[in-house]
Amino acid sequence: MSSPLPSFRLNTGAQMPLLGLGTYRLQGKQMHLSVDAALGEGYRAFDTAAVYGNEADLGHALLDLMPKHNLTRADIFLISKLSPADMGSKAREGCARSLERLGLGGYIDLYLIHWPGTEGLEPEDERNAQHRAHSWTVMEELYANGMLRAIGVSNYSPRHLIELLETCRVRPAVLQVEFHPRLTQKKLRVICRDSGVCFQAYSSLGKGALLLEPEVVAMAEGHGRTPSQVLLRWAIQQGVAVLPRSARPKRVRENGQVFDFDLDEGGMERLSDMDSGTRFCKRDPTSVV
Repeated sequence: MSSPLPSFRLNTGAQMPLLGLGTYRLQGKQMHLSVDAALGEGYRAFDTAAVYGNEADLGHALLDLMPKHNLTRADIFLISKLSPADMGSKAREGCARSLERLGLGGYIDLYLIHWPGTEGLEPEDERNAQHRAHSWTVMEELYANGMLRAIGVSNYSPRHLIELLETCRVRPAVLQVEFHPRLTQKKLRVICRDSGVCFQAYSSLGKGALLLEPEVVAMAEGHGRTPSQVLLRWAIQQGVAVLPRSARPKRVRENGQVFDFDLDEGGMERLSDMDSGTRFCKRDPTSVV
């Protein structure tokens, strides 16, 4: 059995691995191969979502592969997300469907509201805020009964997050957003730091675009690493949890090998100075009321 990768202590007291496997668009055999490579490299966190349509694929892969790697459900940290179609009055059923599709016992380690808006509503519709509040109340109840071991949000703007922090009974454990050198999310990170919320990144590689950036390429060559490893290390070195996705087992293994080197202060600053507010995931959550 490989040793698990380093973890972060959530405000619930649970340990969440700093690096997990993103599974967007992974299905069937491709999911199985990526999960197998990840478990072999020490990954223990796996991120999916109702809208990905692959919760069952991930669950089946883990059930099949955990014995091979001498692991049990207790070793795995599962993350999934509530569909925008299930916001509001459908939230409880949406959570239950995620749990059923995953098929890995009676709980999910971390469940997030995937998007601040509701499917079918315009961004400016004030019902978006009402549905967010209702959904969070439901998730607080499911957290209290143990079905959800931790709860959080994804794609929230500073305004959405502050609104939640001012009204919630249970603080979010995690905020998951797009984060990379072109989008450093400074305001959100300050709010998370001051509120005890773990900041978790998706699209750390800028959908592949950042792998060709001259600064990233030069730094990778200087360290004898891949551009992906440099970008992930830049995030992790700031205490940011990451969820790189790859359908190629070799890349999955490489992405896990980011805990045995450091970027110097100058290198960290040069990457941070690339910030231009660029979103590679084109939907902008700041427009949602």
